[in-house]
Amino acid sequence: MNFKKEFKHKSLSNEVVDYIKEEIFMENYKGGDRIPESRIAKELEISRAPVREAFKELENMGLVETIARKGTFVVNFSKEEVQELYEIRVLLEERLFKILIEENKLDEEDYDYLEKLIKEMVEIASSDKDENTKVFEVNKRDIKFHRYLWCKSESKWTIKILTTLYNQLQLAMILDAKKEENLVQASLKHKKILKNVKDKDLKGTKNAIIEHIKSLSKRV
Repeated sequence: MNFKKEFKHKSLSNEVVDYIKEEIFMENYKGGDRIPESRIAKELEISRAPVREAFKELENMGLVETIARKGTFVVNFSKEEVQELYEIRVLLEERLFKILIEENKLDEEDYDYLEKLIKEMVEIASSDKDENTKVFEVNKRDIKFHRYLWCKSESKWTIKILTTLYNQLQLAMILDAKKEENLVQASLKHKKILKNVKDKDLKGTKNAIIEHIKSLSKRV
């Protein structure tokens, strides 16, 4: 494919980032695997320069690590690291939901949009698509759901940190999300989050977030 023409509206390195992230989340590259710079450049019919830029951005996201004279590898998380990421995410999301609830940041239009995303997640999780595709497509809507709520809080730095944590947790939990019942259950957990926000129940919202993340991974 002509990668440059297909993605002319965005910077090339950003699109390479998206491509590699998809390859990782689709498990074409797994934890500990080396990602060859030359292979990515050849697959996308581009020079190596934007691939190197993409590797730097992915390293900033905590998804890959570059080892001198060896190459770039997909990060492999330990159980303890996953637990730490999980706990930090809950603390930060609790802060943002407190803002959303106490300052009445959401209206009916917001809730309608979020309900639509939940419906899409459940439909994809229940479909006959292959498991990798389902996980990837549900995850795309999952981040849309959470980022929408984060952005409504207008908390710039917390959003930035949460975005990085989200990418790392998705990578760490991707294998455990492969059972259809877990994926459907994880999608439906968003309804409980939304209901608690509507009811202005901060404690219930926090518990719903914990249940949602737990349903994605038996490692946590």
